[in-house]
Amino acid sequence: MKILLINWQDRKNPLSGGAEIHIHEIFGRIAKCGHEITFLCSSFKGAEKREIVDGMEVLRIGRRSNFNFYVPFATHTLLKNNYDIVIDNINKIPFFTPLYVKKVPILAIGYHFFGRIIYYETNPLFASYVYFTEKLVPKIYKTEVFSVISESTKNDLKGVPDNNIHIISPAIAPEYMPAMDKKSTTPLIVYVGRIKKYKCLDLLLHSMKTIISEVPNVRLDIVGTGDYITYLVKLSDELKLNNYVNFVGFVTEQQKIEILQSAWMLVNPSAKEGWGITNIEANACGTPVVASNSPGLRDSVVNGETGFLVEHGNVNELATTIVKIIRDTKLREILSQNGIAWAKKFSWDSAAHKTIQLMETIIQSKETNTL
Repeated sequence: MKILLINWQDRKNPLSGGAEIHIHEIFGRIAKCGHEITFLCSSFKGAEKREIVDGMEVLRIGRRSNFNFYVPFATHTLLKNNYDIVIDNINKIPFFTPLYVKKVPILAIGYHFFGRIIYYETNPLFASYVYFTEKLVPKIYKTEVFSVISESTKNDLKGVPDNNIHIISPAIAPEYMPAMDKKSTTPLIVYVGRIKKYKCLDLLLHSMKTIISEVPNVRLDIVGTGDYITYLVKLSDELKLNNYVNFVGFVTEQQKIEILQSAWMLVNPSAKEGWGITNIEANACGTPVVASNSPGLRDSVVNGETGFLVEHGNVNELATTIVKIIRDTKLREILSQNGIAWAKKFSWDSAAHKTIQLMETIIQSKETNTL
């Protein structure tokens, strides 16, 4: 197949995140199978306009702030080269390819939709822009086939026929594996991910007051970077948590694995996610997860088996659950073993194979309808 792949960023972009990992893991494998992939994305300072990354030809145009306005014109030009399918990655602001891609079939990939949560994250003007463009997705893409990463994302696509939506779960690299001998000698709680307001790490900091009163030797490592970190550092200081909370910042992939292997648990209090890949990464390292019972996270945590889901925003329940896991060694071991088994169910090779099959079906269907 000759594939045109469109996404805001590629994995070399400094602002890349989970969506970019997902794209490169799956479509990098698809490229290795012999399929020809052109990856259209935004540029960034110091980036080459054209290069091969993971077997894909990456074309960078525009900037992150205006890339979506470049996409229709660039796509129109590229499609003269006889592509078999267009992959439209819907990650925040959609590209609305069905409005200008008419003769080539489309596969839309959905990660997660903010909904009203976006008003919690940014200013009302930009939030309204994101919110209303998301609302248009089921209308403009109503006849397209979707690949989504979770049941929660599927539920966000009300208006798109169920049989047009296929769930292909993300996976993790084989480097994520348990190392029980590396567990911290004292209770270590970790958060790993971007530091954004909607991730609700303030809830975790507030819960630390109760946790510390029950487990005085506990420690919390917050791993990652983002625009909300300044507020959290200030809040930690106000709550007098500086002796217990460590803002680690950016880490390499290997450092991330070592942190997850040493942790007693991962905590993810986000208001909404598409999936929660760090939950599975933690489980693969033999680390239980405590997460909000919110969209996406409830798909990646098996409540009571690989960790626990708590009511989002309930600081007392969050603290009580964390303390329970710290104190109960047997429970922690059971959750750890269950998590390792759960994580083994998710494979990038399998996800890539399913995506190939789905693309082939879409192309054949388009050809049949044309004939």
